[in-house]
Amino acid sequence: MTVHRQGQITWSIKSVNHQAGEDMDMVRRLVADRPVVVFSRSTCCMSHSIKTLISSFGANPTVYELDQIPNGKQIEKALVQLGCQPSVPAVFIGQEFVGGDKQVMSLQVKNELAPLLRKAGAIWI
Repeated sequence: MTVHRQGQITWSIKSVNHQAGEDMDMVRRLVADRPVVVFSRSTCCMSHSIKTLISSFGANPTVYELDQIPNGKQIEKALVQLGCQPSVPAVFIGQEFVGGDKQVMSLQVKNELAPLLRKAGAIWI
């Protein structure tokens, strides 16, 4: 399943090929039942900017700092298989892979980020 949004592509975490295997299952579990998930590196300035932007709406994203968790390299490999280049930041909203910093900033510029966060239940107003 590929969902097109005005020139950008989002992927459902449920639609990824089976060959990605256990790494993809791990990402699926980390993203499940959370309105916003950001995979990040603690030293990445773009990751920091995206986390700040999402938080500025009042959302409380679940953040996984890949350089600070034991299975971070495995998760990063799965994110690359999803098509996230560079691998961080990788943003999931409503269990859907939205993309990296450029895609999130594009949503913001087009005033589409807040409605997406609302739809996912990350914010109410």
